Amino acid sequence: MEIEIDALEETNTWTVCSSPAGKEPIGCKWVFKVKLNADGSLERFKARLVAKGYTQKDGVDYVDTFSPIAKMTTVKTLLSVAAAKEWSIHQLEISNAFLNADLKEEIYMKLPPGYSMKKGGVLPENAVLRLQKSLYGVKQASRQWYLKVSSTLQGLNFRKSHSDHTLFIRKTGKVYIALLVYVDDIVIAGNDDEAIDQLKKDLAKAFKLREKQSEALRACRVT
Repeated sequence: MEIEIDALEETNTWTVCSSPAGKEPIGCKWVFKVKLNADGSLERFKARLVAKGYTQKDGVDYVDTFSPIAKMTTVKTLLSVAAAKEWSIHQLEISNAFLNADLKEEIYMKLPPGYSMKKGGVLPENAVLRLQKSLYGVKQASRQWYLKVSSTLQGLNFRKSHSDHTLFIRKTGKVYIALLVYVDDIVIAGNDDEAIDQLKKDLAKAFKLREKQSEALRACRVT
């Protein structure tokens, strides 16, 4: 849990302040998960702090919440095309993906159990956390993350597919790269390994990445 709190504070997810008059802070809770590899072996234990977004008020704490999700047909098509053309396939995970996206709304959250200020700091009276980033659990978190990653990819000269807005394509001369976003996972397929390596470096400037060794995605496996 301490690792999770440190990660949240490193990304400036919140600022500590006194609860303002007329603002009801939302709650939060810890969620624990055992992450497994594709072969069923243990990958890691994970603790995640999530906001109780179900207490948010429509029109006050959020407005739009929609974000696209990759279609299974798109996933299968991309992997099939890559296999047929003998393209290399790379899978990346973006660490704490939602925390890369800023919140527009003014949202306050209660302190997590056992929370304390770092470096001997003193909590203010009636302390709460004002959320600056899209903490997991807030209703607009996935939308804000999609807008962030979409903007970043378009800045790298990718264009969105008309049939699936989670699929991004870039063609430069004879170099073709397709990139699929599935929440915090990214699948890259293309015909130029050097260009893909450069793309990874460009993405690493914007996000903290972890390369996945497995070639499995959503129960699809390329062999």
